Amino acid sequence: MELKILITAGDGIGPEVTREAVAVLEEVARLGGHTLALDYKRIGGVAIVQDGTPLPDDTLKAALDSSAVLLGAVGGNEFNSLAPDRRPEAGLLKIRAELGGFANLRPAFAFQELAVNSPLRPEVIDGADILFVRELLGGLYFGTPREWDKNTGRAWNTMVYTKDEVARVARIAFQLAQKRRKKLTSVDKANVLEVSQLWRATVTEVAKEFPDVSLDHQYVDAMAMHLMNQPRNYDVVLTENLFGDILSDESAVITGSLGMLPSATIGGKVNLYEPVHGSAPDIAGKGLANPLGAILTGALILRHSGGLETEAAAIETAVRKVLKDGF
Repeated sequence: MELKILITAGDGIGPEVTREAVAVLEEVARLGGHTLALDYKRIGGVAIVQDGTPLPDDTLKAALDSSAVLLGAVGGNEFNSLAPDRRPEAGLLKIRAELGGFANLRPAFAFQELAVNSPLRPEVIDGADILFVRELLGGLYFGTPREWDKNTGRAWNTMVYTKDEVARVARIAFQLAQKRRKKLTSVDKANVLEVSQLWRATVTEVAKEFPDVSLDHQYVDAMAMHLMNQPRNYDVVLTENLFGDILSDESAVITGSLGMLPSATIGGKVNLYEPVHGSAPDIAGKGLANPLGAILTGALILRHSGGLETEAAAIETAVRKVLKDGF
């Protein structure tokens, strides 16, 4: 089969880690008898400098014409003085919205070989394997009205979800749980927020479609604690946008490094893949960046956009072997 992938390496360490991920993807595809059609476009700070915008039209067009998009990372201190809609991160938010992916998949796992890197005791994290499913197009990040009124010293954001938005991401989470350990934990703040009450009621309703998956609910503050003291109790964790952003980053403690975590955004026109870490401009070009998060992101491309489970698992097995044997 042929898989058409757009590469948007971005800024900072993005090009470094993306280069290694592409090399692994090409080798695994070759060994499996598959073909990759790769295209390269700009996004983020590099696009601001060369094209005057964080997301050029030709990048978006190429993305919509691809089977998958692999993103490195965007951002840099030199762009912090720009208006929010002109910064590198605006390009990332726009491409996410245009591609339409609403379910962000973030695995968090405790490789035995990495136990020494985690501040948590090995007996706490050993065997932990969590898949976060984060709703990505709603909540505080996209709700309106939103404003910072510097004249009055007030600022406000709006958390908004519809029943349909919650139901569609919940179905993806339940479907993924069916392929794993058949456990789903939904995270909310239903004791305080009306939006969370809608979230909990909708997830409970969708659960009736998946009787083979057990469902429990956790408040977000309690979940933040449970992730650190009993991570092995969780399988698939379903969250809204803001809670998922925070909790999935917290879960990097289980693995020991943000540099190890991949992610995939699915459910829209084209799936978008990126390692969880940022552009880390302070170490860019120094040969210090960990490429394993990007390489594992390549495995997600093969699994979710190519349907190539054997090849995806081969990459994950190779990463574990490297961690065990040393670089």
